Formats: sequence, structure tokens, C-alpha cells
Amino acid sequence: MPFLGQDWRSPGWSWIKTEDGWKRCESWSRELERENNQRNLSHSIILNSDDEEIFSNEEQEYTSKKRKKDHFRNDTNTQCFYREKWIYVHKESTRERHGYCTLGEAFNRLDFSSAIQDIRRFNYVVKLLQLIAKSQLTSLSGVAQKNYFNILDKIVQKVLDDHQNPRLIKDLLQDLSSTLCILVRGVGKSVLVGNSNIWVCRLETVLAWQQQLQNLQMTKQVNDGLTLSDLPLHMLNNILYRFSDGWDIVTLGQVTPTLSALSEDRQLWKRLCQYHFAEKQFCRHLIVSEKGHVEWKLMYFVLEKHYPTREQYGDTLHFCRHCSILFWKDSGHPCTAADPDSCFMPVSPQHFIDLFRF
Repeated sequence: MPFLGQDWRSPGWSWIKTEDGWKRCESWSRELERENNQRNLSHSIILNSDDEEIFSNEEQEYTSKKRKKDHFRNDTNTQCFYREKWIYVHKESTRERHGYCTLGEAFNRLDFSSAIQDIRRFNYVVKLLQLIAKSQLTSLSGVAQKNYFNILDKIVQKVLDDHQNPRLIKDLLQDLSSTLCILVRGVGKSVLVGNSNIWVCRLETVLAWQQQLQNLQMTKQVNDGLTLSDLPLHMLNNILYRFSDGWDIVTLGQVTPTLSALSEDRQLWKRLCQYHFAEKQFCRHLIVSEKGHVEWKLMYFVLEKHYPTREQYGDTLHFCRHCSILFWKDSGHPCTAADPDSCFMPVSPQHFIDLFRF
């Protein structure tokens, strides 16, 4: 049967033949379909009784659809999953496709729930969630909001379990709580998708997460083997030079007195400043000690407040300029270019947000 899908490049919708003709399959979960079939069976039994004349077939179909909708609306842990882990980015209607792609739709399609389990993508997803929390939270649809907070819940639980990257999540939750406070206090001044009580509950949830992270205690690992303190100085110095975040250097310097001395190396902080900032920015915020030495460590944290630092991620989303498709490189996408690799470009978190601004 010929049919048109959302995009002429895509395989189209899934269809099934019924007595009334061809109908499109809806992407409900198997559990919900099984539950709905049982309910329809019991409902048909009721309709076959003496009260059959009360309900018509149209009313039964309406009731069934409404039950499905309410089930998904009330189940806050339900997420929307898609078979394809890519999305076609279009900002205007064409002959092949009508409408446009939104940030919420992209957030639902790109499988961020699995991405947070990959150590290469974790920082990337956290940064993206932070940018959405700062400026784009109200632009998400209801389903996208649900997915956003479900993914955030998984991230918090992951940090509580493995004790990794707590500072990143604390910064994210701080920005999110500030945004939610403004939205809750200014109800009526901005358009909110969903009931205002839902946003209050979300704020309470975020505050509870912050409290849990605040009470997080790092357990001391008992290890009789080789430890960080047993490494020679030049190897410890090499480890410090691999860091691209000044706060990580400060934190590592608190482990032992030796690392504390190495973390104060002026050359280390000079290299870090040169990596993140330009010379013109140095001149505007130059800090010199009484002895005439440049205070590179102090300069780094001053410059960090005024200018964005260079972003570094193990893996990012990619954008195909030939197909206008956003995707994870490992998952790939159906590219029609002769040389696909030449069309791919990495997408930073800020670029991701900018792709969906109209």
C-alpha cells in the first residue's frame, strides 16, 4: 500500500489491515496494549448485557482513547521512545514535509536517557539540560517536560550511586531551581505548559534532590594496592596537566599535601588560562602580585566569571549538512550523500539550542 510518512526519506508509518480498511498503528507500549485489550474485553462484556443500548460504538472508541491518554498523562515515569535515534531538523514547510521541528520534539527523539549511561556523553547531556533550564524550559511541550525531569531523576540517582560528577549536577540543579522559583512566583506573567501545581511539585522535587546531594558522603575506599599517592611526582604532574577545569585541579589538590603543592604551580594555571581565554582577555583582567608575578590561578577564576570557557566533550551530537539531520554518530542516520563523513559536523550544546530558535 503506498503511503506518505513524515519525511520522504523515512520508511513512513506502520499500518495494519482491518475490516474497516487500513489503519495506522499507534506507538503504545506492549503493557498498555495488553491492559487495554483486557479492559476492552471486559467493556464489551458489559456492553453485551441489557445496557448495550446505552453506549454506541463511537462512544466506546472515544472512551478507550481517553483511557489511554489519561494513563500516559498520569504515569509520570513514562517516557516516549522512538526506533530512530535521529531527527530531521526543518524550520519551514516544504513539499515533502509540513510544519517545523521543535526543541521538545528533538529532546524526545534523541535518546538522552541512554546517553547519560555513556561516560563520553554524560557531561554533554548535563550541559544541554543546564542550558534548557536557563532559557528554554517553558518552550518544551508537556511530554518533553516529562522526559526532561525523568532524565534528570536518573542523573541524580546515578550520581548518588556512583559518587561521580556531583559538582556538575549541583550547578545544574541550582540553575533549574532558580528558573522554577521565577516561574512559580510569576504565575500568570508567562505561559506555562501544564497546571501551576505541577510546577510547584517540580520545584519541591528539585529542592529535595539538592538536599540529597548536599548530604552526600564520599565513602573512603579501602585498597591495599597501588594508590594515587604512590605515583612519582612527574606522573602526578602529568595528571594535573590533563585537566581542563580549574575546579577539578583545586579538588584534586585537597587529597594529599603533595598534590596540594603541585596544584599551586603557576605554569599549570598559565597553561589553563591560555587554553580557555584569549590574550586580549588577559590584558583586561591582569592581576599582578606585590613581587611582580602574574597571579594566573586568581586570573583564571576571574576570567571564568566574565567569559565562557572552552567546552570539551568525549562525544557530541552531529549534524549532517546534506540531510539536515541531527543524530548520535554511533547510531548513524540514512545519509544519501556520496561522502557522508564530509557532511558531518559536531554540535555543541549551545548550537543545539540555537538550531531550534525561530
